[in-house]
Amino acid sequence: MEQQPIQVIGGGLAGTEAAWQIAQAGVPVILHEMRPKRFSPAHHTEHLAELVCSNSFGAMASDRAAGLLHEELRQLNSIVIAKADEHAVPAGGALAVDRGQFGQDLTETLSSHPLIEFRRGEVSTVPEGIVVLASGPLTSPDLAEDLHRFTGMEYLSFFDAASPIIVGESINQDIAFMASRYDKGEAAYLNCPMNKEQYLHFREELCKAEQTELKGFERETAKFFEACLPIEELAHRGEDTMRYGPLKPVGLSDNRTGERPYAVIQLRQEDKAGQLWNMVGFQTNLRWGEQKRIFQLIPGLEKAEFVRLGVMHRNTFLNAPQLMSATLQFKQRPTLLAAGQLIGTEGYTAAAAGGCLAGINAARLALGKEPLSLPPTTMMGALFEFISSASPKHFQPMPPNFGIVPDLGMRIKSKPEKYGKYRDRSLADLATWKSANLAV
Repeated sequence: MEQQPIQVIGGGLAGTEAAWQIAQAGVPVILHEMRPKRFSPAHHTEHLAELVCSNSFGAMASDRAAGLLHEELRQLNSIVIAKADEHAVPAGGALAVDRGQFGQDLTETLSSHPLIEFRRGEVSTVPEGIVVLASGPLTSPDLAEDLHRFTGMEYLSFFDAASPIIVGESINQDIAFMASRYDKGEAAYLNCPMNKEQYLHFREELCKAEQTELKGFERETAKFFEACLPIEELAHRGEDTMRYGPLKPVGLSDNRTGERPYAVIQLRQEDKAGQLWNMVGFQTNLRWGEQKRIFQLIPGLEKAEFVRLGVMHRNTFLNAPQLMSATLQFKQRPTLLAAGQLIGTEGYTAAAAGGCLAGINAARLALGKEPLSLPPTTMMGALFEFISSASPKHFQPMPPNFGIVPDLGMRIKSKPEKYGKYRDRSLADLATWKSANLAV
């Protein structure tokens, strides 16, 4: 009997990874992506796995939560991380990519796979059969409504924002200096220093700046994700809040003067050629005219040319603890799986991780095998255990972090040593799990 293809809805990071894992298991897959026939408020290209907020996948070091997730995905032959490694650009200790080359390569690679059928067009209802839902936090209204009918509950929502991108030639590098915090890794960040007077004036302007008005229902339901707050929200929270957040000067000194600034705005390289630079931590909901006026108050950015200004949009996610298991299957329909920000994981790498497991399990269902859950001692396993078992009443998106990983059972004061042991345990347990469950 001819095998029915698995359908993957959404060509973001999660959907791209899921489709790849399914096809690599020898199962045919149809990958649906509505772009370019219909665009979400945040997308601008028709490429798979478009990175809409930042070009960074987080810290590379495997004793950091994001870096450990990278290593776990490498063990599981992730196409997303493989292409991120291939198209990496300098970013100090972070894995950042040339997003144009990254998306184009993934689109070409998946389109040429003999078991992947790529369909452009919107899916308005959840299909029958085995399905991976990876439609993302900006799921189209028709599909969202069908999900509402299926789950019997409303979405939760929060607001996410994208940082501005600046033309490199417009940055005054007589003022901005190259350095990475604590001189770790290659000096890959441009740093715009502020003295106290400049910082206080900048904060004052942020606090009184005009913001894009949210609609009535959005004002009532908006919940900012704490790890991705708009810069103006940080400014309103206190005089020094930004200096303990994205503008912290700790570990940075201008080698031309040997002094540490009062505050620092960091710019991260956006493309391999270094022509574009992203304002790190500058997610914003300010009106575009206000963004230009205020951000050009930053020393070194007086004549900055912006190729993209900050935007803010509503993200939606499911109440995963009520709906899903750690295998990423829906409890009321085990042939329906989901991954990505839609299920309440936060960050690019977490989206790829969800797509990886959802793809593996969808293929196993098609092949008559039992779905798998990952060891909770791994970062992936801990993340999916969290989203499937957290309190439904207070559920909010969760990024990868060591706080959700089971305790080591020993007291270790040194954080680097402790995180190193988390890493060693995770990678060892994942290797054992892979050998037992995914051996060819």
